[in-house]
Amino acid sequence: MANSPKISPYPHRHLLGIEGLSVQEISHILEKSDEYVDQNRRADKKTDLLHGRTVINLFFEDSTRTRTSFELAGKRLSADVINMSVGSSSVNKGETLIDTASTLNAMHPDVLVVRAGLSGAVQLLAEKVNCAVINAGDGSHEHPTQALLDALTIQRRRGKLQGLNIAICGDILHSRVARSNIYLLVTMGAQVRLVAPMTLIPSGAENLGVEVFHDMKAGLKDCDIVMMLRLQNERMQGNFFPSTREYFHFFGLNYEKLSVAKPDALIMHPGPANRGVEIDSEVADDYSRSVIREQVEMGVAVRMACLDILSNNLQLEEAK
Repeated sequence: MANSPKISPYPHRHLLGIEGLSVQEISHILEKSDEYVDQNRRADKKTDLLHGRTVINLFFEDSTRTRTSFELAGKRLSADVINMSVGSSSVNKGETLIDTASTLNAMHPDVLVVRAGLSGAVQLLAEKVNCAVINAGDGSHEHPTQALLDALTIQRRRGKLQGLNIAICGDILHSRVARSNIYLLVTMGAQVRLVAPMTLIPSGAENLGVEVFHDMKAGLKDCDIVMMLRLQNERMQGNFFPSTREYFHFFGLNYEKLSVAKPDALIMHPGPANRGVEIDSEVADDYSRSVIREQVEMGVAVRMACLDILSNNLQLEEAK
């Protein structure tokens, strides 16, 4: 009897978002990421897994942290990594997103990592290219690898996601990080709370399976994880709060507000942090509680896992 074709535990060509992924698919990415954490802590961090493959990082928005993380991930897997500077590209000369997709397609990349300012732009690109596409953040829509690295950080510290009380605090309305984290954490069985002023909570948020609070102490009570978000000033049109000083008074994380969470509650932030706005410097630098540096480390491992899994899926397709 002929061997049946292999089926990937993550049977998708792209990673465009967390919404719609199953517990098994998320768990598979986290398990693979966990393996890469150990590899990245060795003296020899490289593997030949993606030798001969081409990864293009296409960033329409600036992001030193995410782009560097993807670049490092690709190079540690021995891929040929190209960083496209969109600021000086043809897009600024009037080339459309479709034209860009067509141009990139002609270069035969294997994986395209895209960050875009418009929600849905990465999905559109994915429909027009033959390679795998990873969403590195699109508008206020999703940022799947950030949610995965946050989940990996929590899982390695707490041994699980299911049953944990996790508060996501700050600018929920404009945050793709919040959206992806909500999808992932709810799917994995965590109890998720959103804590923000009424003006920064999206309408219908309760329908996502979360609790909504407009008071920090009420929202943080008995939490295992406190995840702070920065104010997305670049996406705000209009006034959402009186002043940053008042915002910090009511919604900035300090030890007084943190005192109602569990004594060992972990503090997270996707970065870059606005100190004195959404988080107090003393709290951000409290490395007995803050796992912000660990999140950066987990980011490289998660992005290596995603490149590995999607490249393997390409290989399975090519073998058919």
